[in-house]
Amino acid sequence: MYAVLSSGGKQYRVEAGTTLMLERLDGEPGVAGAQVTFDRVLLIGDGDDVTIGTPTVAGASVSATVLGEALGPKLVIFKFKQKVKYRRRTGHRQHMTRVRIDTINPTAAKKAAAKPKADAAEAAPEEAAAKAAPKAKAAPKAAAKVATPRARKAASPAEAVAEKPAAKKPAAKKPAAKKPAAKPKAEE
Repeated sequence: MYAVLSSGGKQYRVEAGTTLMLERLDGEPGVAGAQVTFDRVLLIGDGDDVTIGTPTVAGASVSATVLGEALGPKLVIFKFKQKVKYRRRTGHRQHMTRVRIDTINPTAAKKAAAKPKADAAEAAPEEAAAKAAPKAKAAPKAAAKVATPRARKAASPAEAVAEKPAAKKPAAKKPAAKKPAAKPKAEE
């Protein structure tokens, strides 16, 4: 069984017994031996049976044990601008938390998925009536909004502009080109 969980803005594919280096966890869990539960589970897979969350799987969780804290790999930031002798070299090492995945708990996800299928046949007539009722109530409100004076004022200038035909501009006249003056012929 495996799961995809989200922590620190990143997604990790985990199985029971694997160790992970995560972004530093907030609060007390930095102490070795502390128990941590991840409830942002995006996907759970068990062989061919895959449950995908929208965006998370409801009720699913992953429990883990904190092994300790460490520093991540060194990241070098180098800024450079050509032709002006500008160079800046800085860097840092991110604080990380090392955890071991103990168990993946998909129990609530499977129960929740099984219940709606059984209840769907019973609740279908009730849901159809409930969905139709709000639509009937919404129609008079929409008609009332159009009838307000503010709506009439906003609609009238647009209608007035639409009614007026566009004015035709006369075609621009090009100035007549001047003819070159004829040179008198030299007498022979």
